Amino acid sequence: MSYFLYFILPALGGYTLGSVYLLKNPHILHKRKRTAFYCTHISHRGGCGERIESTMEAFTHAVEQGTQMLELDCHLTHDGHVVVSHDENLLRQTGHDVTVSSLKLFSRLPPAGHYSSGSDRKFALLEDLFRKFPNMPVSIEIKENNSQLIKKVSDLIKHYNREDITVWASINSSIMKKCRKTNSSMPHSFTLSRGVQLLFLFYTGLLPFVTLEESLLQFYLPCIINSITMRKSLFKHLAARGIQVHLFVCNEDKDIKKAFDLGATGVMSDYPSLLTRFLRRNGSQD
Repeated sequence: MSYFLYFILPALGGYTLGSVYLLKNPHILHKRKRTAFYCTHISHRGGCGERIESTMEAFTHAVEQGTQMLELDCHLTHDGHVVVSHDENLLRQTGHDVTVSSLKLFSRLPPAGHYSSGSDRKFALLEDLFRKFPNMPVSIEIKENNSQLIKKVSDLIKHYNREDITVWASINSSIMKKCRKTNSSMPHSFTLSRGVQLLFLFYTGLLPFVTLEESLLQFYLPCIINSITMRKSLFKHLAARGIQVHLFVCNEDKDIKKAFDLGATGVMSDYPSLLTRFLRRNGSQD
């Protein structure tokens, strides 16, 4: 007992105090990350709630509403084109039970917007998006462990000289590893397993002492509301280290407010005009 009182307890106390102090002052151990973009307004799936999902009209509308980043997913057609689509299987978006990888772009890709209406029903190509919005930050989630897709996406990013404003995103660590191996110069977000590690580091007090390679934490808002999961102090620490925290999907004012109250640096919404109005009312956007 005396050993515990004289040695272990003071050590634990010193560790706890040091961890808390460094959590609030991360600049002491870590150089702040500097990304080429800082986004408060992010359009989830390019703002799919106001225009047909995955179309150039939807992305254009989001940009016109003042979005600062487009979030999207990509898949590869049978003839090698990188198509913007959330799903590999197009049943939900088109009413046709087919996969992107089984189709050729120009001859067989069905029109989008099966459950919505709009003038543009053509799936956008990633290259067309890069060409039209050369300076717009884009977060690309890769869902398939497909080396050809990852290389094609990376080649397009390099060709349009936008490695500093395009983000690798994936919940799958093995896919992210492949993305990083293909192009390590791009910023990247936390995977699911890395998010769990982040929580472990935070709750054990180790986080202030650990280097983080990621530049963004993109996380689902309802999971964060649970106080056991994530805390405002964690988000403040990440933000102080230059790691942006984007919470999604916030499609109502109360959710947007909750996300910012939790310490999010940015919010993803399906409704870019809704998010713009909120930010303007609250003085968060010029």
